[in-house]
Amino acid sequence: MNIENLKSQMRKGMLEFCVLLLLRHGDAYASEIISRLKEAHMIVMEGTLYPLLTRLKNDGLLTYRWEESPSGPPRKYYSLTPVGSEFLQQLRLSWQEINNSVNHLDQ
Repeated sequence: MNIENLKSQMRKGMLEFCVLLLLRHGDAYASEIISRLKEAHMIVMEGTLYPLLTRLKNDGLLTYRWEESPSGPPRKYYSLTPVGSEFLQQLRLSWQEINNSVNHLDQ
């Protein structure tokens, strides 16, 4: 088994959670989200992020607004909806359970 492939699959599985975590701090546009994910060593491409953002919006977890940009075209800023905030809380609890289980097995 290729460890890099497994790491990539694990990151993809966590991407939705990470995007919601980022947006709990405030609105952000796609390039900003990608940059912040890269800072956290979560490498993601635009081709992966845009469909995810669309799906989260269609699921009622995110909303967006257009805002003029000082340099270039208007930007689409994403933000959590109240439903998205509740969903994030559920994901956090699930993450804690998984983390506790893995830590228990690792002892």
